[in-house]
Amino acid sequence: MTLPPTVRDTLVCPVCHASLTDAGESLACDNPRCGSLFSTIRGIPILINQERSLFDVATFLKQAPTFFKPVGRVRRSISAWMPTLSCNVTARGNFRQFREHLRRRAQRPRVLVIGGSVLGDGMEPLVEDPAIELVESDVALGPRAQLICDAHDLPFRDESFDGLVAQAVLEHVLDPARVVDEIYRVLKPGGLVYADTPFMQQIHGREFDFTRFTRLGHRRLFRRFDELDSGITCGPGVALAWSARYFLLSFFDGGASRAVVSGLSRLAFFWLKYFDYYLVRKAASLDSASGFYFLGEKSRRVLSDRELVESYRGGF
Repeated sequence: MTLPPTVRDTLVCPVCHASLTDAGESLACDNPRCGSLFSTIRGIPILINQERSLFDVATFLKQAPTFFKPVGRVRRSISAWMPTLSCNVTARGNFRQFREHLRRRAQRPRVLVIGGSVLGDGMEPLVEDPAIELVESDVALGPRAQLICDAHDLPFRDESFDGLVAQAVLEHVLDPARVVDEIYRVLKPGGLVYADTPFMQQIHGREFDFTRFTRLGHRRLFRRFDELDSGITCGPGVALAWSARYFLLSFFDGGASRAVVSGLSRLAFFWLKYFDYYLVRKAASLDSASGFYFLGEKSRRVLSDRELVESYRGGF
């Protein structure tokens, strides 16, 4: 399997949370009342509770696409050449801060990444640190996936991780509060969470795109965590660029014309994102940002709703 033995020892059945045993090319639940059997694909365990997930094991065994749909080589090459509309201004600095907090808590911190089949923006400070053990999971068979699992039912023992990263994930899950409860469960006491979630963004995951959060809405999700830092990842410049692009795309239902307009809009509006290097420092931008981050520490204290609303910062 792609997972090291130390991580495999933390795995549990996503259905009943009993221990798992190697069974040839599969993992078997040790609970006789459950008896679930979990397949692997290319050494990657598929630990999905099919009764409670949008995804099923057969999809992964067929290596069919889930979140990431295939794109033709020509279109992919053209897209790679063109400027993007997004710019995560603070991610790299945020991950450096996350790393420093981790290193103060453990000599060899173990970090779970959900939605980690591809490398997230600015994650190099974590990936390049040999002292940090990354466990990269997803509901997609991407190049970095070590484990297939649904974040609503994380297949790990309680208090297994020193840190957890959920970048561009919570908008794509059906029940963000349940996912955050799972994050809380698998983190050790004092464990760290880093979440990066959109506010002012149009649909970007087709059928797997459900929710957006204001800064306070995002903070309330993590009310059982003490805030170490929070703020803007992508600012009003990105939000405006996305809105202009999607305004033009609204006139076209599909086909080549939509692809042409999509490309031209990237050329026309990409420069708007550079305003965010200045705007992320402005409190008024919190009311119109494209996305927010939260860095927090697992706590026994719960942030009250009164404290939440009193923490509003913005332009009004």
